[in-house]
Parts: sequence; C-alpha cells; structure tokens
Amino acid sequence: MHARVVSMEIRPMDIEEANRIYQDLVVPAAKEERGFRGALLLTDPYTGEGVSISLWESEDDLHASEASGFYHRKLDQLDALFISTPLRKHYEVSVQEM
Repeated sequence: MHARVVSMEIRPMDIEEANRIYQDLVVPAAKEERGFRGALLLTDPYTGEGVSISLWESEDDLHASEASGFYHRKLDQLDALFISTPLRKHYEVSVQEM
C-alpha cells in the first residue's frame, strides 16, 4: 500500500470550509479512482496547519490518480483556502493498524 501525504496551511477561519470540501467533494471523487483505499484529513483549528493522507493499493494507482488529473482537480477546489503552496510527498505504508 502507498500513501500520498500533503502538508498544507489554511487560514484558521477557513478550516471548517476545508473540512466540508474534503468530506463532500474530495473523498467521494477519490472513491471513484482505481486503487483508492481511504483518506484522512488532520487539521489544527488554531494554527490552520493540516495534513491530508490518502491511501492507495499500489504505487501505480497513486501515480495514476495524479496522471489522470484527479489530484490537481481536487487540490484546485481547496486552492482559495491555502496560505501557501501545499507540499506533497509519497510514502510506502510500512505498518497499518485500524
């Protein structure tokens, strides 16, 4: 399994709106992508710092979601709320317990 981790800064007053967009638009669209296995959005309502973690069955699935434009289309939906450019990294999931 692989993970895309996106670190972001959102204006604290916009955290609730970012949460709504992520839950109502980003996650449902991700569920339509091949290999999508889940997502988390972690936010600090006081600082506006946030981390999005999406899980993918394979590295190919993760990259395919970027090549198809999915990642960039969904990021664009949150763009107006960002203070700075989000930082994206990819990881192999070494341990998962839920």
